[in-house]
Amino acid sequence: MANDKARGVRLGLPLAIGAAFAFGMSGGWARGLIDAGWTPGAAVTARVWVAALVLLVPTLIAMRGRWGVLRRNAGMIAAYGLLAVAATQVCYFQAVAVMDVGLALLIEYTAPVAVVLWLWLRRGERPSRRSVFGAAIAFVGLVLMLDILTGAQVDGGGILWALGAMVGAAMYFVLSGRADTGVPPVAMAGLGLLLGAIGLTIAGAIGVLPLAWTTQDIAYRFGTVPWFVPVLAIGILATAVAYLLGIASTRMLGSRLASFVALAEVVAALLFGWLLLGQLPNLLQAFGGALVLIGVVVVKLGEPVAPEFVEPIPEVVPESIAER
Repeated sequence: MANDKARGVRLGLPLAIGAAFAFGMSGGWARGLIDAGWTPGAAVTARVWVAALVLLVPTLIAMRGRWGVLRRNAGMIAAYGLLAVAATQVCYFQAVAVMDVGLALLIEYTAPVAVVLWLWLRRGERPSRRSVFGAAIAFVGLVLMLDILTGAQVDGGGILWALGAMVGAAMYFVLSGRADTGVPPVAMAGLGLLLGAIGLTIAGAIGVLPLAWTTQDIAYRFGTVPWFVPVLAIGILATAVAYLLGIASTRMLGSRLASFVALAEVVAALLFGWLLLGQLPNLLQAFGGALVLIGVVVVKLGEPVAPEFVEPIPEVVPESIAER
């Protein structure tokens, strides 16, 4: 049992880091599209459709002979596709349309703090002192990161969109960590993305989600590229590959450890924000961002560790009794 767990961590850690860096590049590529005239909704819809089509054949192969599992988990997969995938990405892209990529993602990654507060208010599960201390650190960091104290102009709408993405991120980790569904990781990602793509398309068709795009070249810090380059980069690398690696690694590591490793996505977002857009936080914002990350880590350390499930060993019935 211990060897299996250690092997899972050894395999899961590089997958989780790869997922974090793949997810982290999405904001930078998307901001280029949005600045060129794409609506956030159009960028998200293109992203999710590309990823869904890339994973369609692997999903069908993985689900061969397992369609009963799909029926049993239809509600969970629908929640994953429409909320953890589609709604989260819409909120995040709406946020990066008016905020720096790294700052929007830092707000999204305060999700563990929100979960602790929600469980306390809703279920009466009182957080530990360590979790409360971590939440306080993250709150101070959030204030510094948004540069409120210096009187800087803060986009309230962008903050609200980033907070919406935070709620979706919490749902993503909870649903991705469920290893008892019998749904293979590639099928979980593929089916969720397909449902998300259909939902986004319907929302756009009825006018709920504004869809507008352009085929002009897209400008980045390093130069201009055809419009399909960022679309394919977001769809294949930052979505199909990212979700697949994320689900597989979360099942190997568990939601708790996977959410720790996923904080590397913030570093990746800052890196790609600088490489693609030339965005860098100022010194005060960088210090605030560091406090947010420290606070989230302290909150996670303060969470009670769920007891490990051990499959019971079946009782051996003596042969003499079995023959009676």
